[in-house]
Amino acid sequence: MDLSVTFTKTTLEQWTVLAAVVDHGGFAQAAAKLHRSQSAVSYAVARLQEALDVPLLEIEGRKAVLTAHGRALLTRARAVIHDLHTLELLARSLKQGWEPELRLVVDAAFPRPRLLEIVAELQKTCPTTQIQLSDAVLSGAEDAIVQGSADVVVTSRVPAHFLGDRLLDVEFIAAARPDHALFQLGRELTADDLVRHVQAVVRDSGSAHRDEGWLGAELRFTVSSMESSLATLLAGLAYAWLPEHMLRDFLRDGRLKRLPLLSGGSRIVSLHIVLARPELLGPAARAAVAAFGRRSPTSGHAPS
Repeated sequence: MDLSVTFTKTTLEQWTVLAAVVDHGGFAQAAAKLHRSQSAVSYAVARLQEALDVPLLEIEGRKAVLTAHGRALLTRARAVIHDLHTLELLARSLKQGWEPELRLVVDAAFPRPRLLEIVAELQKTCPTTQIQLSDAVLSGAEDAIVQGSADVVVTSRVPAHFLGDRLLDVEFIAAARPDHALFQLGRELTADDLVRHVQAVVRDSGSAHRDEGWLGAELRFTVSSMESSLATLLAGLAYAWLPEHMLRDFLRDGRLKRLPLLSGGSRIVSLHIVLARPELLGPAARAAVAAFGRRSPTSGHAPS
């Protein structure tokens, strides 16, 4: 077995400088971003090319661009830089013990009472960790996963290249106030009936601006949260599909009523829990995953 150590001819610092030159459009811009002199940036790139004996950059007009070899090599180097950054973050986390901050992004369809129970448990379990809790609608949770802006995310869709565990199913049902004009028809409703009335729709909080559910209504009342949508229903201004657990008490006491749709009166949305950066999973994030799992049976709908 060969136990000899082979030292590399290049350094991560040199590759980081090259990436900055490419990302920011030139040596002067990279120097400003890295808080170095332009000559130091040029020297680092020159030493890198000299060590590899491969041209990495070429000048087009006033801009430095990667050669074909440079593109291939920098792509691999970015992965190494990312891994080293992750390693340093992990070391910092291990040194500190409990994470100083835990960022939770939770789909707005997750039952709110249960979410508050989870947060209360986490405050007791990891009292030194600051908990940042954000709601998300539709693609907002996916953005938090892909962009790494959260640690633990509850989402209705797991983005490509990520893994998630199903927590629970949430039933969305169509409802309105009993005196809504749709109930005056006295029969099962069709899409032709719905299109003539105002539908309350919750705005996507993410970058995809995605809509879900039945979208045939030309008259739409767009709101920023499910709570606002519910208030719109209670005011008699619209009909909407909302989680059954949000409507349960209002349906029971008669303030709201299920729409008698011929089909499509309800739909099921599965919620999953995803770790945006599983390689940095700390004790507070582990506690959060465990807490969500205990309060989210993977069979059946969201219970009372």
